[in-house]
Amino acid sequence: MTGRISIVGSGHTSFGKREDRLEDMIVEVVREAVEDSGVDPAEIDALFLGHFNSGLVADGFASSLIHQAYPELRFTPAARAENACASGSAAIHAGMNAIRAGQARTVLVVGAEKMTHRSTEDVTHALAGAGYQNDEEERKLSFPQLFGVAVKEYTGRYGSPLDAMARISVKNHANAMKNPLAQMRKEFTFEEVSQVTNKNPEIAPPLRLSDCSLVTDGAAAVVLTTEEDAARFDRAVRIRAASHVSDRLPLQGRDFLAFEGPERAFAMAFEEAGVALDDMDFAEVHDCFTIAELLIYEALGLAPKGQGARALEEGTVYRDGALPVNLSGGLKAKGHPVGATGVSMHALAYRQLTGQAGEMQKDGASLGLVFNMGGSAVANYASVLETQKT
Repeated sequence: MTGRISIVGSGHTSFGKREDRLEDMIVEVVREAVEDSGVDPAEIDALFLGHFNSGLVADGFASSLIHQAYPELRFTPAARAENACASGSAAIHAGMNAIRAGQARTVLVVGAEKMTHRSTEDVTHALAGAGYQNDEEERKLSFPQLFGVAVKEYTGRYGSPLDAMARISVKNHANAMKNPLAQMRKEFTFEEVSQVTNKNPEIAPPLRLSDCSLVTDGAAAVVLTTEEDAARFDRAVRIRAASHVSDRLPLQGRDFLAFEGPERAFAMAFEEAGVALDDMDFAEVHDCFTIAELLIYEALGLAPKGQGARALEEGTVYRDGALPVNLSGGLKAKGHPVGATGVSMHALAYRQLTGQAGEMQKDGASLGLVFNMGGSAVANYASVLETQKT
């Protein structure tokens, strides 16, 4: 990446079942991010929206809704980015590319999704469109079923990960208790989530309800500008590295458990930033299912392949550990409004690194890692963010 870019403002709705429209959520976070940054709306050169949609809402031309926030945004170029559950990070990369190309100096990036007004069956079907549709067997698999297969394969190769997955669920729900924006602010015990009960049924055996991220409404936004221009803002976070690795869509011919795309994305981001995993103060990662977070531990190098549970047993990924993971509650408890997820991760990391994270705050945090994933480790985005003195 030539020429670093900074985040200078953020906006974030509460996540959950919301009664307002997609347009209302977009306008809310745009105004919050602009006010947080202090930028004049007339100075914003481009607008990008992360939005998966897949027929979930009628607002198919959603990028144009950003203009509703301020009269000054009229005629500002706006475009939508879609890359499955990594659509938010795709929009951030589009904004960064516009700045690097010299087409913009200040960019507003929004991520938004409206999901809860549709049935679980409708949402599951829509999300399944991010899987490979040209293979008869893969086409039959919903994403819970796909990651359920991963659990079975992990068990056959390394031993059962179910206890580790239950601990991840407990950890992330405990973290969400400190996040007022989270959808499910409720703690659970290991015993509650490690058993199949009426309140915790199997969704896609052996995945239980407690292993699955939430169907969510929500939006988030960030203001991006050049590293040099960031000096005039009250708060800034430098994007020290941003990698994007895409793998092939069909599962056939690749080892899903190896999480090769995420592993490459992490390696590229660390190399570009000139840092190591041990330098990170916290990480927000894509726990669409608890098995995904476990595989991310291994892709990061927190533990060898098949031994991701060690990151939990040794306390590494807990709030007071060497690398707290998902202090926000993650997708598991904060919620997963698909197009908003990647922008939410960057917005909350920005708040961590500028001391604005409230009860979620980790004291002294200066380097953070964000990982947003689309599909079955197909679209992989890793960012290293750093506190920037202004």
